[in-house]
Amino acid sequence: MSSQPDLDQLQRRIGYTFREPERLLLALTHRSYGNQNNERLEFLGDSIVNMVIAEHLYLHFEKAREGQLSRLRARMVKGVTLAEIGREFELGNYLRLGSGELKSGGYRRESILADGVESIIGAIYLDSDFRTCRAQVLRWFEHRLANLDIQDTQKDPKTRLQEYLQSRQFPLPLYEVMSVDGEAHNQTFHVSCALPSLDRKTSGTGSSRRIAEQQAARSALKQLGVEND
Repeated sequence: MSSQPDLDQLQRRIGYTFREPERLLLALTHRSYGNQNNERLEFLGDSIVNMVIAEHLYLHFEKAREGQLSRLRARMVKGVTLAEIGREFELGNYLRLGSGELKSGGYRRESILADGVESIIGAIYLDSDFRTCRAQVLRWFEHRLANLDIQDTQKDPKTRLQEYLQSRQFPLPLYEVMSVDGEAHNQTFHVSCALPSLDRKTSGTGSSRRIAEQQAARSALKQLGVEND
């Protein structure tokens, strides 16, 4: 959120020290801040993270089919996952945003955090080489990749719940944010999921509204007997 972010502190958080710190500064600069911004670095970083994750999945899931690999990769590189990594770095505290984005809370917006992470990846690649950048990406994703399973290629809980209800001609679920706790850069969302036609209501929590909704949908599927724990 600062025009002069503490780059040393952020470099310690991400685990990489730039030879040319101005590259990191550019990666933190949102388009709302000015014409010199991180959009080109974001484009580069997006391509790199897709390649690195695709290679890792190909080598570690030898029996997975192309469709399964694609869904696993999509789960890893989607915006919500990248935004979670950004929150782990407290990236919102370092972003350079225009006044409008600052006022609207852009420093905690999922899309801006995700774009920032991709931009930093692009900046690391330009500052070093592909081998170094690959190692950095894999380190950031390490525990997420370690917990992946072929079963994770199934559709997400919200989609499964929607399809279950539609197949029975029931109304779609109603999601509502009940409360939001914590500081702006470290929030917890509490969401409800109501199924009016079935007189059921579940809840979920998460670091973003999307995650909380997925948790609530998963609880609804369990209540309906569609899924087990």
